[in-house]
Amino acid sequence: VQSQLSSREANFRVYTSDDFIGCEICGAVKNVLAIASGASTGLGFGNNTRAALICRGLAELNRLARKMGSNSKCMSGLAGVGDLLLTCSSELSRNFTVGYRLAKGETLEEINSSMKSVAEGVATAKSLWTLADQLDVDMPISGEVYKVLYEGKDVREALTLLQGRPLREE
Repeated sequence: VQSQLSSREANFRVYTSDDFIGCEICGAVKNVLAIASGASTGLGFGNNTRAALICRGLAELNRLARKMGSNSKCMSGLAGVGDLLLTCSSELSRNFTVGYRLAKGETLEEINSSMKSVAEGVATAKSLWTLADQLDVDMPISGEVYKVLYEGKDVREALTLLQGRPLREE
């Protein structure tokens, strides 16, 4: 199947992984992180801030994946870093767009009603917040996205809070 799906003509290459847990977590969490990235862009923060959000988001993703039994191999591959970079950097990403539009002052209801397809990160943020709490996993970016979406927290306040977290070694 891998060789059939990989095609030189389509400029597409498929890689396999036996880390089902890690791949599923990557596929879900990157959508929540893309909302934060879009919000950062919508507020006019620069590329350095976006890069920091993506890197620290990957750390969140890794903490959750390890706690859930992932072997973490896929985190550095296309299912992890690859999809995370794309989803957090593309204006074609529905989740990035949600964050961007929230930062520009639209309500979640306005955004949802005008979108032709679902931004999965909105629902995932709620499940992720619950799961992180149950497993006692520190996920500050995902937590702030949850608070913006479901508790009415101001987008700028949420991102400013993340910037103001205590400095520590990586």
